[in-house]
Amino acid sequence: MHGGQGPLLLLPLLAVCLGVQGQNQEERLLADLMQNYDPNLRPAERDSDVVNVSLKLTLTNLISLNEREEALTTNVWIEMQWCDYRLRWDPRDYEGLWVLRVPSTMVWRPDIVLENKSQTYSTNEIDLQLSQEDGQTIEWIFIDPEAFTENGEWAIQHRPAKMLLDPAAPAQEAGHQKVVFYLLIQRKPLFYVINIIAPCVLISSVAILIYFLPAKAGGQKCTVAINVLLAQTVFLFLVAKKVPETSQAVPLISKYLTFLLAVTILIVVNAVVVLNVSLRSPHTHSMARGVRKVFLRLLPQLLRMHVRPLAPAAVQDTQPRLQNGSLGWSITTGEEVALCLPRSELLFQQWQRQGLVAAALEKLEKGPELEPNQFCGSLKQAAPAIQACVEACNLIARARHQQSHFDNGNEEWFLVGRVLDRVCFLAMLSLFVCGTAGIFLMAHYNRVPALPFPGDPRPYLPSPD
Repeated sequence: MHGGQGPLLLLPLLAVCLGVQGQNQEERLLADLMQNYDPNLRPAERDSDVVNVSLKLTLTNLISLNEREEALTTNVWIEMQWCDYRLRWDPRDYEGLWVLRVPSTMVWRPDIVLENKSQTYSTNEIDLQLSQEDGQTIEWIFIDPEAFTENGEWAIQHRPAKMLLDPAAPAQEAGHQKVVFYLLIQRKPLFYVINIIAPCVLISSVAILIYFLPAKAGGQKCTVAINVLLAQTVFLFLVAKKVPETSQAVPLISKYLTFLLAVTILIVVNAVVVLNVSLRSPHTHSMARGVRKVFLRLLPQLLRMHVRPLAPAAVQDTQPRLQNGSLGWSITTGEEVALCLPRSELLFQQWQRQGLVAAALEKLEKGPELEPNQFCGSLKQAAPAIQACVEACNLIARARHQQSHFDNGNEEWFLVGRVLDRVCFLAMLSLFVCGTAGIFLMAHYNRVPALPFPGDPRPYLPSPD
C-alpha cells in the first residue's frame, strides 16, 4: 500500500512545482518590463514618432433617452489598441510565455475621454484610427448579439463611426482629430399611440359630435366642448413635461395636441354664434333678402336638409280687412294701439262692445213689429255697435296676423341657425380629419433615412460576406 501511495503523492507535488515555476516566470517578466518603465511617458522611441491608437466601441445596452435633459444612457465597451515598444520580450527567454496581463494603471494609456466626442492628444503625438478585423476597417459600433439587450422604446437604425479632422483646430492642440460614434435611433410609437394619441382622437371626436345637438342647445354644446378642452389641456401638460425646453424644433405630438386645442376652441365659437342666430326674433333683427335666399333656399338644397317651406313673410299687412261700405270698416290708428294695451283693459273694451252688439241685435229682432220710423231709428241707433263689432273683428285678425308673422320670423332665424350649424359641422369635421391625417402623414414620413449620411453611399455596416 505504501508503494501504491508514492505515485499519487508525486503528481500533486509536480503540479505545484510547475505552477510555482510558471508564476515565477510571470513575476520575472513583469519585474523586467517595469524596471525602468515610466507610465507617464508616451511610448515613442523618438520625439517625431506618432503612436497609432485603434478604437473599437461595443454597445451592450441602450438604457434610456432623457428627452428633456437630452441625455442618452448606454452601456458600452471601449477597446483601444496600441504598440508600446517598452513592453517587448522574447518568449524563448521566459519559457514560451506569450501573454502577460497587468493592471491598466501600471502602463501608459492614451488620454481618451468618451463624451459626446473623443478627445485626444495632438496629431503630432497620437494618430487615432478605427480598428481593423480581417483587413476590413470597423466603421460602425459593434453590437454583440449575445450580450445586447433590446430597448423597449427606441430602435437603433444606424450606428456608423467616422474619423474626423477639424481643420479649424491647430494640429498641435487637442481636438484636431476625433473618432465620432453615431447612434441614429427611432422611437417605437406603440406606447404613445395607445396612451396619448388614441385618447386625444377619441376625446376630440366627442367635441365634433356636439353638432348633433339642437341648434338652440348652445349651453350644452359649450359645456361639452369646454370639458373636452380641459381634457386636451391635461394631455398637453403631460407631454410638455417630457419634451425638451427648446425652440429649435417642436415635437409632432405637441403640434397635434395644439391643433386639437385650436379645433375645440373653434367649435366653442361656432356654438356661441349659432346660439346667437337661433335666438333672434323680428323684434331685434331684420332678415335681409340675401340671407333668406342663401340660408333658406340654396344651402338646404346643397346640404340635403329637409326644411319645411315657410309662408312668405310680408312686412305690410296684405290680408283683406273689413272696410267702410261693402267690406266694412278698417282699423284706425287708435285701435292699432289697442294691441299694446294690458289684457284686462282689452277684455273690458271687448265686453263693452259685446253689450252694444247684443242690444243692437235685440232691436233688429224686433224690427218687423216696429213702425218704419222706429225701425230706421233702431238701425241708426245700432250702427255704432255694428261698427264696434267690425272693429273688434279687424283687431283680432290683425293680432293673429302679427303673431303669425312673428312666429314665422322666429322660425326663419331658427332655420338659419340650423343651416349654419350644419355648415360649421362639415367645416370642423373636414378640418379635423384633414389635420389629423396631415400630421399623421408627417409622422409617417419623418423616418430615419436609408443611409446614415446624405450623399454618402456607404452603409457603415459589416459586409454580408
